[in-house]
Amino acid sequence: MSKPFRLGLIQMSCNRSAAENLARATEMLRDAARQGVQVAVLPELFLGPYFCQTEEHRFYEWAEAVPGPTSESLCQLAKETKMVIVGSVFERRMAGIYHNTAFVADADGQYLGKYRKMHIPDDPLYLEKFYFTPGDLGFKSFATKHAKVGTLVCWDQWYPEAARLTALKGAEILVYPTAIGWHPAEKAEYGEAQQGAWEGIQRGHAIANGCYVAGVNRVGYESPLTPNPSPSGGEGSKSGGIEFWGGSFVYDPFGRLLYRASNDREEVIVVDCDPAKGEMTRQHWPFLRDRRIDAYSGITERASEGGQ
Repeated sequence: MSKPFRLGLIQMSCNRSAAENLARATEMLRDAARQGVQVAVLPELFLGPYFCQTEEHRFYEWAEAVPGPTSESLCQLAKETKMVIVGSVFERRMAGIYHNTAFVADADGQYLGKYRKMHIPDDPLYLEKFYFTPGDLGFKSFATKHAKVGTLVCWDQWYPEAARLTALKGAEILVYPTAIGWHPAEKAEYGEAQQGAWEGIQRGHAIANGCYVAGVNRVGYESPLTPNPSPSGGEGSKSGGIEFWGGSFVYDPFGRLLYRASNDREEVIVVDCDPAKGEMTRQHWPFLRDRRIDAYSGITERASEGGQ
């Protein structure tokens, strides 16, 4: 079991310049380190705007190798700050195969590995199936110098199977780099319920698995991108778009809310976590002990025939 550790979530807005976004993330990560953070997590695809609002081949040019330049930069920062850093990038595996990938830099600067997002959405303005191949590395828990960190990404957060399998890998905390927001036309009617469902499902993961759960989201309005050759130029259309709702949060292993961020501003969220609380919760609520693994074969079926 790890010792108590200080968690930092980087809730940031993202513009069209990868260099500026990396510089802003670095600034906020250094701020987190000054506050004693030992495990820091960035939002999903933090290097640029959320390009998946449209289907355009030009955005494949934004992908990079992992390990690659961004992971190397954050590994250097991890070594400098003695802080574990979880990053999220658009991974180029080879021509025609791309992934939505989280990676972990340990507190000594070592690259520990990556997790490829398993569940890929296809909803209005979240057209990720066009860009991302589903992950094939399985579910991951990384034994870092400060904690056992389970990495999942955004749409994965709706699946109890993903949380459970990651927890069974030994994770003391599940972290979800995220890009989620409101369609502005729907916000008044559905906004509160949508954010509540997003947070509520992940609170359930904390309770069911007896571990900390953290979701870290971007913030700010982003319109669909108009044609430009790279993230460094141009303005998007002001029609449609997504208002990313921030609201980054941390729940403890008993499902108690430790922090919820604002909906409309950047924040460095700092929360103290103690894996001993997960140990105690699992002893008193032994859900893992009482699982009927002999009875769960049906979970691998799409559905029963006839709904039986």
